[in-house]
Amino acid sequence: MLRMLAPLALAILISGLDDLTIDVAWLADWLKRKLWPRADMFPPGARQLDSAPRRRIAILVPLWREHEVIARMLEHNVAAIRYSEYHIFAGAYPNDGRTQAAIGEIAARYAHVHMALCPHNGPTSKADCLNWIFQHVLLDEERRGERFDVIVTHDAEDLIHPDELRWINLYSARYDFVQTPVLALETPMAALTHGIYCDEFAEYHTRDMVVRPLLGGFVPGAGVGTGYRRDVLERLAAESSNRVFEPSALTEDYENGLKIFRMGCSQAFVPPMRSGDGTFLATREYFPQGWRAALRQRTRWVMGIALQSWEAHGWGRDIGEIYWMWRDRKGLIANPLGLAANVVFVYGLATGMWMRIPPLASRLVWVTFGLQMLRLAVRMGCVGRVYGVRFALGVPVRAVYANALNSAATIQAVGRYVMARARGLPLGWLKTDHQFPSRAALLEQKRKLGEILVSSGYVSAADLKMALEAKPAHMRIGEYLVGRGMVSERAVYESLSLQQGLPMARAREEEIPVWIARALPGDAARRWRVLPFRVEQGSMCVATPEVPSADMSAALGELTALEIRFHLIAPAEFEKLTDALL
Repeated sequence: MLRMLAPLALAILISGLDDLTIDVAWLADWLKRKLWPRADMFPPGARQLDSAPRRRIAILVPLWREHEVIARMLEHNVAAIRYSEYHIFAGAYPNDGRTQAAIGEIAARYAHVHMALCPHNGPTSKADCLNWIFQHVLLDEERRGERFDVIVTHDAEDLIHPDELRWINLYSARYDFVQTPVLALETPMAALTHGIYCDEFAEYHTRDMVVRPLLGGFVPGAGVGTGYRRDVLERLAAESSNRVFEPSALTEDYENGLKIFRMGCSQAFVPPMRSGDGTFLATREYFPQGWRAALRQRTRWVMGIALQSWEAHGWGRDIGEIYWMWRDRKGLIANPLGLAANVVFVYGLATGMWMRIPPLASRLVWVTFGLQMLRLAVRMGCVGRVYGVRFALGVPVRAVYANALNSAATIQAVGRYVMARARGLPLGWLKTDHQFPSRAALLEQKRKLGEILVSSGYVSAADLKMALEAKPAHMRIGEYLVGRGMVSERAVYESLSLQQGLPMARAREEEIPVWIARALPGDAARRWRVLPFRVEQGSMCVATPEVPSADMSAALGELTALEIRFHLIAPAEFEKLTDALL
């Protein structure tokens, strides 16, 4: 074991010095902004965002068997996005009827949501699905006679930040390719696997991605929150037989970032910053929660970014490109070596080996140990900025777990890649299963009810402004608009449904059995203004004209063993049903 120590420490030293280079560049950029500030160093303000000419944006969402999440994703994002000139194109396959039905339900309610059906059965690959969605965008342009200026990609579980499209709109005036930050949603300390994603994305999207352009690197796409100016996609299509996204690529987002960079196009990473409501400008999502799902996703990442890209593009054309390709691929060596270092460290503690190592090796070990402590400190700082100090304290534990997971993914990726190439087979698409966030997470990005009413076309912006100025202070804007006859009660509740992430109750008197309507005690039903209308799969669906509070949920939960699922209903409809059934 002692013989392994010096070469292992040397390899870790090289990797540590590489990471230190990024730390120094990051710190130098921060000091430059602080000591020698210029106007172009700071993010644009609200006035610039509002005054920027509005470009038409198409959001592409590739799907395969996402019926459990896509309806809620579309509903939430339609309610959250603070931008008017956009359409969503959700792609589905002919042999995925449930996803088609989920998209169709939302598309029937919102004119700017469309289903893009691939011409062949799935699954193929995410890139192939995106290509066919883009073809549907072209057909939509022909029908409407209007052209989309920017194309943005997202996934089925994404919480799009309300201001993301405003920033992409602004940056796309200057840049051909725009990537916005991606951050994992907050998770309990005990959720180690998802916590790894919190740690890694907090560091990568607040540090590495900021430094890449400064050191001559390209900006890789993250697959979500990625904006392409239209003429760039047309250049990609012209150079790749109309394949805007490479169907054979396992990481088509990374591939496109590199291709666009080599075409000489301008790229930008929108630095992470807090918006006016205190939230980070970033796409939020849940990543895999368990070992197997995370291993599957990371195996695909290693195969696509480190191996497939190496085979297709080599090692770059200049020093900046070569350096960042080295960083993107060094995990092939660094991950297994890191695992070996952890094993050696534990072995040394158990056997007392650390007392017997030669002086030179000892100094080398102490240097690498210091670099690793600095590495942990930097990551903890990045994580603490996003998730708070308490969550950052768990970084050292999660780092050991992450090293084991990344090592397993690297070994599996190399094995799969070698076997596929030896047999002359294409690399398989390892699809990630998606989970949509809870209602509590959705509410962090909710818009005001008036904004949703305007964006849904129920009331004009001018009428809303006058109503806000005229209404009594104690009255809610929805009540005032309904009382003045400016909108219908149903319209207000449709918008409230979007804002709160709650479905509307679709219930008719003749379809509700009396025994279900009276499943809750009468006094509780009257006090909380609720009406059970359906029981399914261990859940009780309850209609209410009130936004459910924690007290309501707790009180009703004590009255039934079934899970309560709240549905909003307009007050007039609620009174009619309760008069007939209670």
